[in-house]
Amino acid sequence: MSEVEAILPDLLEQTAIMLQIVGLGMLFGGLGGLVVGTALYVTRAGGIMSQPVVYWLLNAVVNLFRPIPFIIFIAALQPLARVVVGKGIGNDAATFAIALAATFGIARLVEQNLVSVDPGVIEAARSMGAGPWRIIRTVVLPEALGPLILGFTFAVIAVVDMSAVAGLVGGEGLGNYAITYGYRQYNEVVTWSALVVIVIIVQLIQALGNVLARAVMRR
Repeated sequence: MSEVEAILPDLLEQTAIMLQIVGLGMLFGGLGGLVVGTALYVTRAGGIMSQPVVYWLLNAVVNLFRPIPFIIFIAALQPLARVVVGKGIGNDAATFAIALAATFGIARLVEQNLVSVDPGVIEAARSMGAGPWRIIRTVVLPEALGPLILGFTFAVIAVVDMSAVAGLVGGEGLGNYAITYGYRQYNEVVTWSALVVIVIIVQLIQALGNVLARAVMRR
């Protein structure tokens, strides 16, 4: 039996754990980022629902947390993770930290993509009597859907990267597997096998995002 065959069960298990952490992190972080990013867009000066104070507060929070390196963020967030998910270590704590970090990053991506929507389209909707929520739902988000898909694709890949440091708080996944059983035990087969799987996953995510974005933007 080759070394790759010997580690295959563990490799598959850790791949599944990583995908679960990434999936849940993106589910909650994606929804949170979409809400916060849309709120930033509509409350900015000249926005559909301009509220300078609200925008300033949201912008300050995003600017405060988004630049923090994730390896520091995940460690500092342990006390809050204990309150929210009941534990400061493990996969749940890592997923919580990833979801929160993703929220701030995705919020800025969403805001930037929505700002690119042609103001003329919004004015046309207003002239036909559409209210702010209807404009957001039926004009702004659909118009920015292609770029949003590309932005979310980038975010998913960033979350895969974040999952690599889950081991700092006792989380599992391919990153922790490569570091603990590969790098620290001088096992290059483990390290390179985990690396190859991660690269394949990232390429598949990017390809899927590109296909979906092209399909939307051709309509």
